[in-house]
Amino acid sequence: MAHNHEEILCRVKSELPEDELICDLSDLFKVFGDTTRMKILYSLFESEMCVCAIAELLGMTQSAISHQLKVLKNANLVANRREGKTIYYFLADEHVRTIVAQGFEHLIEKHTHEKK
Repeated sequence: MAHNHEEILCRVKSELPEDELICDLSDLFKVFGDTTRMKILYSLFESEMCVCAIAELLGMTQSAISHQLKVLKNANLVANRREGKTIYYFLADEHVRTIVAQGFEHLIEKHTHEKK
């Protein structure tokens, strides 16, 4: 028996974002695909920090952290403020906080179900 998907396909097609937006969304999620960047985001989830503090926390060089912060800043995931000679980084907005929190919630929920 053949299925008629025409109504569903029309409805879903009308709701699909343009390819450019889908590509941008894909690029955004690629930024989250790096362990170091996720550690930085999680660190900034807890508190704003300068490069040297993040480097010390993660046991990495300031240069490596600066590189990853640049990627995160270019993706509008982190922002910064200057206080004297020190630049402090923080999550750019509540959307970033929500993405990180929801990701962890999803993992914790999955982990809890696997233990049962």
